[in-house]
Amino acid sequence: MNRKHVPVLIVCLLVLLVAIAGIGTHLVVKYTPTRKMMDRYEYYGTPASDEAVIIMGTNQLEASALKYGDDVYLPVDVVNTYLNQRFYWDGEGEQILYATPSELLRTPAGEVGTEVVMKDGQAYLNLSYIKKYTDIDTYVYESPARVAVQYDFENRNMVRVTSNTKLRYRGGIKSEVLTDVASGQYLYLLEELEEWNQVATADGYVGYVEKKKLAAPEIITTGRDFYTEPYQYLKVDGKVNLAWHQVTNYDANDYLYDYVANVSGLNVISPTWFTMTDNYGNIKSIASSSYVEEAHSMGMQVWGLIDNFSSEMSTTVVLSSTSSRENLIRNLMDAALEVGLDGINIDFEYLKEEVGPHFLQFLRELSIECHKHGMILSVDNPVPEDFTSHYDRAEQGRVVDYIIIMGYDEHYVGSETAGSVASLPWVEKGVVDTLEEVPAERVINGMPFYTRLWKTNSGIVTSEAIGMDQAKDNVERNHAEVYWNTEVCQNYGSYELEDGFYQIWLEDGDSIAAKVQLVPKYGLAGVAAWKLGFENSSIWSVIQNNLY
Repeated sequence: MNRKHVPVLIVCLLVLLVAIAGIGTHLVVKYTPTRKMMDRYEYYGTPASDEAVIIMGTNQLEASALKYGDDVYLPVDVVNTYLNQRFYWDGEGEQILYATPSELLRTPAGEVGTEVVMKDGQAYLNLSYIKKYTDIDTYVYESPARVAVQYDFENRNMVRVTSNTKLRYRGGIKSEVLTDVASGQYLYLLEELEEWNQVATADGYVGYVEKKKLAAPEIITTGRDFYTEPYQYLKVDGKVNLAWHQVTNYDANDYLYDYVANVSGLNVISPTWFTMTDNYGNIKSIASSSYVEEAHSMGMQVWGLIDNFSSEMSTTVVLSSTSSRENLIRNLMDAALEVGLDGINIDFEYLKEEVGPHFLQFLRELSIECHKHGMILSVDNPVPEDFTSHYDRAEQGRVVDYIIIMGYDEHYVGSETAGSVASLPWVEKGVVDTLEEVPAERVINGMPFYTRLWKTNSGIVTSEAIGMDQAKDNVERNHAEVYWNTEVCQNYGSYELEDGFYQIWLEDGDSIAAKVQLVPKYGLAGVAAWKLGFENSSIWSVIQNNLY
């Protein structure tokens, strides 16, 4: 080799080595996971000096907790929304009311360190107080102040970590680290991606772990040993066969026997005896002890009905005021005990959304008083619709003995089109939807003993409610063409007169049988019918023959 070429060769080798070193460094930098920890204040934000971040489940909330030393307080509306809706804030008394199955507990707002504190007009509950009645796990940390709460322990989609690794802010080894996760630790699985899974830790981090570091997803229910006092439900022996009895004045109580002379199998009667009369919880009562005695002699329980039909009061005003609500319960119980009722039936209709929490609190408080005296508490509900979700049938079903579905008025006075009062598909859907929230053994299916005679004249639709015998007479007198409509499971009739076109979807033995058969089909508690006096005498054997 020519010596003059040696320096050139050395330079080339050095350049090559530098290039190799550069490539190696680049590869090391590119493929070496970062160990940089993410700043927790950047991740969680910076709360005020006396506040703490709230992570509820796997979500960080906009609302803040209060933190005074070791005491952490959650806003009552956060507790109601996510954890336990039975903590009821009584603004009148500035206290929390908590209804257990057997008593109503009162906890006034106090100083820091007590169970309830106030700030800026908002009530906050101490974590230790919440835990007395709520099955939760909590994790409290500093820098920044934060509290993570886990409350859902059933059927969670989870993954097990198979080797020690990092939970990162984003998917990718160069993303900052949120926390270390150890082999064997379980994480909540939020989303499966190609190489990374989005997961959450129990103590409040949401981030990403490499999929290769995780076992296959599992559906896990965590065993818990948390105990709360259970509700003890009162029941009728056998299937409930109830009829509402519309009683409009006290003297009408004397005619009970006339209404039930041809009745068989009825074991509960519910007279319309009580109505709220003002915004202070006062009621009008036409209850009769002799009526109760006569019903008992015929083997029937009596559940007095209370309604909210008076135009002189507002259901929202009465139930949202603790003093008015308690006065209503006191008046109702006094009247019920005076005549020896077996139960109370709540028929509060057209409830506005804002009254929902107060209605539920009324039921909780009334349930306590009813059960002290061995009285059955039942509640009438419309069929589930999106606009009645605030009725919260699930919570109702936890605190009352029976939920009654008012399976009628599918088409009602004022409907723009003629149609069935209670077609079977519509009724059955109401049952199925209710059973998503309430156990079948405490659901009663309400049926109509009436139908509507519809008249259409020049495009204007009107109707009137008529009983079974009147409907049958109308069809026969006008020589209506009647046939069985399989879609609605009713006999349908129509005829034309000079003043308009008439239609009727009959409630009769055939249609009632189809509705009663939903009881054994779904394991329901029984049936109820509106109203006594609209039926024909043969309908009672139809109910009995199909109830079991």
